Amino acid sequence: ADVAYLRSVLPSTTEDAFFEYLSTLDASEVTVAAVPEGSVVFPRVPFLQVKGPLLVVQLLETMLLCLVNYASLVATNAARFRFLAGPDVKLIEMGLRRAQGPDGALSASKYSYIGGFDSTSNVLAGKLYDIPVRGTIAHSFIMSFTSLEEVQPREVLPQGGGEPVDLLALAVSWLQRVCELLQTPPERANQGELAAFVSYAITFPGNFQGLLDTYCVRRSGLPNFCAVALALQQLGYRAIGVRLDSGDLAKQSKEIRRVLRACGAHFQVPWFESIPIAVSSDISEQSLEEFSREGSEIDVIGIGTNLVTCPLQPSLGCVYKLVEVNGSPCLKLTEDEEKMTIPGTKMIYRLSDAAGHPFMDLMALEEEPSPRAGQELVVHVLGQLGETSKVVPTTVEPLHRTYFRDGQVCEPLPSLTEVRTHAQVSLSLLNPAHRRLHDPQPYPVPVTERLHQLLTTLQQASQ
Repeated sequence: ADVAYLRSVLPSTTEDAFFEYLSTLDASEVTVAAVPEGSVVFPRVPFLQVKGPLLVVQLLETMLLCLVNYASLVATNAARFRFLAGPDVKLIEMGLRRAQGPDGALSASKYSYIGGFDSTSNVLAGKLYDIPVRGTIAHSFIMSFTSLEEVQPREVLPQGGGEPVDLLALAVSWLQRVCELLQTPPERANQGELAAFVSYAITFPGNFQGLLDTYCVRRSGLPNFCAVALALQQLGYRAIGVRLDSGDLAKQSKEIRRVLRACGAHFQVPWFESIPIAVSSDISEQSLEEFSREGSEIDVIGIGTNLVTCPLQPSLGCVYKLVEVNGSPCLKLTEDEEKMTIPGTKMIYRLSDAAGHPFMDLMALEEEPSPRAGQELVVHVLGQLGETSKVVPTTVEPLHRTYFRDGQVCEPLPSLTEVRTHAQVSLSLLNPAHRRLHDPQPYPVPVTERLHQLLTTLQQASQ
């Protein structure tokens, strides 16, 4: 059916032999080597190498670029957010509503997880990829309640057993005590909001959380949450968190923590002061930098738009270039040396120092002997090909593995969790000078003496 469709759209002069060839096409002559999924790669480093009949590898170009470009972009963007948030803050991917369609949303959930996010609000991604699923109570749920009379049912069973307790009545009594402590009039607390909190708590007594900013955080959301959480505490349950979705998030988080500590101390509920505080609201890299600079009490961050749409760099410029035909290296020339292709079938070696930090990725011709740890190497750095440097690596790691040969996958493919772990380990090994997000030290990608000679020969032959 695919070949028949191509016949209908290609010019009528297309030879029948072409369609016959497509009908018998297989991948048995294709070999694919790649840097393992989740590895850190740098500009100019070939992270995917495809060998096979020219027509076949040309047909693969667009598909391969589609598969790696957005995936690499989102995973990298997620890693940047993880760096800024630090290791202890939980990150939730919440980009489904803003992603580029359902396919883009699923991809974003998957690759955000690889990049270091802890969970996703995309339930389908959770089902398909076994990513932990997390979410919070919605504004629309809270706004759908207008009075306490709407709470049905009203009772919940104590965790330790016994007779059902009227949670609404218990929460109302706690609201008086909380408001007295906070010196805020209980009548200023929104009744519909309290009804929503109680209804949610009755349904999920062991997973109660509050969204505090539907009305007023200080006068309504926070007192109502504390009242319901303390009522649940009396029945043996612990609230699991609160969320903010507007305003000065760092400042509000500190105010909320102060109130939670005050309630915990006054009502002798020690765990109350450590209730997790989650925030959302168009979080960006700048937001996380401000949280760090100002200080905050934020434990969980939900990030959507600025994660999945990658506004700082909306596309990634991975390219797929021909470097050898029938055993003959070939070169794309350009006046911009940074955009010039590097000819020949190559091996890539990651060189690390005594501290275990990678400091250079070395490109060598496939037939060259592998560099050895402790061996002095003469290299030519890309962009400075007229200059040589001498380096002595402590460790040498070949980056490419062959994953596909003779029509078969020949290397076990890792699970998503394994890829995520590998990504985090790879990132942690980077030298802080290379890892920092502002003005990072450029990571050198040099070539060997032999590859430099080949490059120079081809350049001179093309002039």
